[in-house]
Amino acid sequence: MVLQRDDHRGQAVLEFDLESVAYLHGDEGRLALDEVAALPLTPASLVADIASVRARFADRAGILVETVRLRRKAVDKLPGTAGWLFTDEALQQATAGAVTAHRARRLSGARVHDATCSIGTELAALADRAEYVVGSDLDPVRLAMARHNLDTDGNGVPLLRADALAPVTRDTVVLLDPARRRGGRRTFDPRAYTPPLDAVLDTYAGRHLVVKCAPGIDFGAVRRLGFTGEIEITSHAGSVREACLWSAGLAPAGVTRRASVLDRDEDITDADPDDCAVAPAGRWIVDPDGAVVRAGLVRHYATRYGLWQLDPEIAYLSGDRLPEGVRGFEVLEQVAYQEKRLRQALAAHDAGAVEILVRGVDVDPDALRRRLKPRGSTALSVVITRLGSGTASRATAFICRPSR
Repeated sequence: MVLQRDDHRGQAVLEFDLESVAYLHGDEGRLALDEVAALPLTPASLVADIASVRARFADRAGILVETVRLRRKAVDKLPGTAGWLFTDEALQQATAGAVTAHRARRLSGARVHDATCSIGTELAALADRAEYVVGSDLDPVRLAMARHNLDTDGNGVPLLRADALAPVTRDTVVLLDPARRRGGRRTFDPRAYTPPLDAVLDTYAGRHLVVKCAPGIDFGAVRRLGFTGEIEITSHAGSVREACLWSAGLAPAGVTRRASVLDRDEDITDADPDDCAVAPAGRWIVDPDGAVVRAGLVRHYATRYGLWQLDPEIAYLSGDRLPEGVRGFEVLEQVAYQEKRLRQALAAHDAGAVEILVRGVDVDPDALRRRLKPRGSTALSVVITRLGSGTASRATAFICRPSR
C-alpha cells in the first residue's frame, strides 16, 4: 500500500511502503519502470501518461511514475544514481554528489558508521574511500531503498535498523545528518533537529563525529552546546550547500573554521594568515565565494591572493590583479550612491543590462534596476556598498565591467 500526504509546499506526495519497495526492486518492477521511463511525463503529457500507466499497471501506477520522475530529478544532483529508488523527501534532503565525494575524501581510510544513512547516498561515496563502512537508520522504507541502491552499485555495505542516539558501533567515525524540518517547517535551532544536536554531542562525547547541518547554522549556538571542533562551510556550483561539524580529533590542530570551495578545489581555514589591509578600491573588486563569507574567512582569503578590504566590516575585496579563475569587477567609475547620480553615470557608460550587487546598504537590486531603466548596449555591473563607520559612513556605487 502507498499512502499520500501533503508536503511542506502543500503538494501531494506519495509515501512508499516496504511492499512497494520490494516490488520496485524485483524483476517485475524493474521491467515496469523501464516502460514508464520511455514516457515523456512532461507537464503537457502528464495526465495522459498517468492514464496510460494506470491502464497498464493499475494500483502500481503511482509508485512507478513517482520513481521515474524522482530519478530524473536526481540526475544533476546525484550523478551515478541511475536505477536508484528515492522518496521525494529523501531526495530533497540528500547532499549533492560533489559534496558527499568531498566528505568521503576527508574520511579516506577511516572506519565510518553513517547513523542516519537514509537511502544510502553518503554510503555510496564512502564505500570506495573508507576502510570500513556501515549504515543504519530508523526508517525501514529508506533502509530498504538503501539496500537496493547499494546492491545496484555492488558495494555490499552492511545495513541495520537503529536509533542514531543508541550507538551500535565503536571505534568508528560516526556520521549524522539530522533532519532540519519540524511540522513541515525548517528549523534553525540545532536543539530542534531530529535527532537534536545537543543530544548527539552528549551521546557521542569523546567519539570521532561528523554532523551535517544547515549552512545558516548559528556558530555561537553550536559552541554553546560544547562543540570544540571544526565548522566547515562548503560551496558548490556557486551556492553554499551545507555546514559540517568535524570533531576536534578529525580537524587539523588550530583549525576551527574552514571554507571549502569545491569548484576551485580550494579550502581556507582560520589557521591561515589574515593580515590584509583596508584601502580604497584598486583596479578590481572581488566578491568572495559564499562559503568564505559564511565561514568568516574574508581576511584570510584576501591575504592568500594579495587583495585588501574596502571596509573592515564589508566582505567586498579589491586588488590590482584578479586571482586566476575568479570572477571580478573592473572598476570604471566610483560615485556616491544616489539614484540620480547613478542613473547619469550609467547612461554615460552606455549601460544596458545591469547586474547589481549590494552589501551593507538597504537596497533591493531588482527594484533599483527597474527604476534605473538602463537603455544602452553595454553589459555592466554595479557594486553598491557602505564604506566607513559612524558619521563618516557613506553609501558608494562602483560602476564596473565584469570579467565574465
